[in-house]
Amino acid sequence: MFSMMSNDIGIDLGTASILVYIKGKGVVLKEPSVVAIDRDTNKIMAIGEEARLMIGRTPGNIVAVRPLRQGVISDYTITEKMMKYFINKAVGKRTLRKPRISVCIPSGATEVEKKAVEDATYQAGAREVAIIEEPVAAAIGAGIDIGKACGNMIVDIGGGTADIAVISLGGPVVSTSIKIAGDDFDEALVRYMRKKHNLLIGERTAEEIKINIGAASRRPEVLTMEQTPDDEEHLWEILSSAMEEAAEKFVASREIEGEHLKHDLLGKLDYMTELVDFIEARSPQIISEYRTRLEEKVKELLNGTAVDEGRIASEVVIYADKICVDEETVRLRSHIENTKRELLSGESVGRKLDFIAQEMNREANTILSKSNDLELSDKAIALKTEIEKVREQIQNIE
Repeated sequence: MFSMMSNDIGIDLGTASILVYIKGKGVVLKEPSVVAIDRDTNKIMAIGEEARLMIGRTPGNIVAVRPLRQGVISDYTITEKMMKYFINKAVGKRTLRKPRISVCIPSGATEVEKKAVEDATYQAGAREVAIIEEPVAAAIGAGIDIGKACGNMIVDIGGGTADIAVISLGGPVVSTSIKIAGDDFDEALVRYMRKKHNLLIGERTAEEIKINIGAASRRPEVLTMEQTPDDEEHLWEILSSAMEEAAEKFVASREIEGEHLKHDLLGKLDYMTELVDFIEARSPQIISEYRTRLEEKVKELLNGTAVDEGRIASEVVIYADKICVDEETVRLRSHIENTKRELLSGESVGRKLDFIAQEMNREANTILSKSNDLELSDKAIALKTEIEKVREQIQNIE
């Protein structure tokens, strides 16, 4: 009987054991990651729990091997066959579509090691493969909301590696993987029993001792937690002097910065005043020079004929009105003086000065648009540049 639906499968590919989870069913398989092989024929005799039971009870030509060491693949071919066996055993019936599989790996795995796991999973019959770090999977399995903006420390002790990670906002912020874990505990138990009691035990017995005796979580007296209320007055005594000193230094640094800023702005405003003085002095000269050029041109064209002074005066008046910037310079001078007064007042003037700077920029633009004299245009451009510098500095004033 075929099933049209594919399964979503999660596999914890551990050094000591393999867990297979199927969406909607939970953990359906947990067996040791052990494979029994006939060394003479290189044939696989048993996989999983059946292979584990054969440890120490088989002829010399049949050996039990672990194709995973310290969380990574040590024998690719055997790992592929073992995964295929477990997937088929967990699914239980044939499907028309291959399953999607997520596989856990240690957080310290290299890209090459990740690729080996991914390839082995595809070869074992996966349609899609997702690689996930073990601490992240452990956090999700423990019911922790890893999407929150708070740190959760996860310590995942497996058979070959122990992974430690701080997880926040859906992923590990910092993580590490050490190659000291359950297998090392088993070896330590074997050495201890041999040295202390002159008793030789195997891996299976060491594993059982570790699980049944060495589990601190089963002994309430071993793990205790006591939360004491914070002494807020004591904490304030410790922190208050440091906070007050930091605040005083911050205010002092801001005052020093403000003084330097004020002197810089006053210097720029003085230079702007000099530019306005030049524009005011240059404007009458421009009119006089225009009248002279106009008279010379008219005399040249009339070739000795009498010049109508009234007509020339009328043209000069029209030209003077067109280029007149008296109103703009008066307002500019007023804005500059007003800015100086505000700076020297010592009050909060940031927004007010920003508005004044905008008005000054508008006046400078008008002067520049009316000018057809090179010298005056240069000064107007310099004036606009200084106003922009003043506006940038004003952004730092409160």
